[in-house]
Amino acid sequence: MKTKKKRSRRKITNVQKKRKIQRSLRIGLLVLIVLLLVLVLIRIFKPAWLSRKYVEQEGEKIEAIEPEIDVELLTVNPYSRSGQPTGRITGIVMHYTANPGASAIDNRNYFEGLKDTHTTQASSNFIIGLEGEIIQCVPTWEVAYASNDRNIDTVSIECCHPDETGRFNDETYRSMVQLCAWLCMKFDLKEEDIIRHHDVTGKICPKYFVEDEEAWKKFKKDVGTTLADF
Repeated sequence: MKTKKKRSRRKITNVQKKRKIQRSLRIGLLVLIVLLLVLVLIRIFKPAWLSRKYVEQEGEKIEAIEPEIDVELLTVNPYSRSGQPTGRITGIVMHYTANPGASAIDNRNYFEGLKDTHTTQASSNFIIGLEGEIIQCVPTWEVAYASNDRNIDTVSIECCHPDETGRFNDETYRSMVQLCAWLCMKFDLKEEDIIRHHDVTGKICPKYFVEDEEAWKKFKKDVGTTLADF
């Protein structure tokens, strides 16, 4: 009967152990250097990635795409403009006014009036009107009362509409696309970072983009196309 020979384990010498440790240390040091280099590059080119603080991008491309904006800031008050600072902007939230036929200035003045009526807390960073006009009510570095738990890290846009369907006319739609593209560049976002109020709370807002998913997809695609042109 043959007996199995036991395989003798090869002992690692002290020299081999030392070489193995040195090799592991070199690999670890190389990984650390690469990580530090990546962090330095991010700090130079994408500083917002390392901070939760509010950051805006600057440059000629951003200036070139900036739409005409009528700045009509609300009075600081607890009901529509608290003055609370936002954090880093990570998204854009689209809304509709649910007020057929009303103009951008009508809706802006409604927000302003809340400081006196105290009926609710509501506002938006921007309102786009039926003629494509854009009014800014709240600075983008301040919280607007529009998107519930996403107020702190998003910019909100209220959009006017001519009738109960909630469908936007061509003038409003063009300004929506341009404003969103500019904000995307300003805050280093992509079209995928544009969401609906519906996506935050389940509310049917904006009505047309909730009821017509293809129209919503087309809108984001149009923003992406505009971004690609720059």
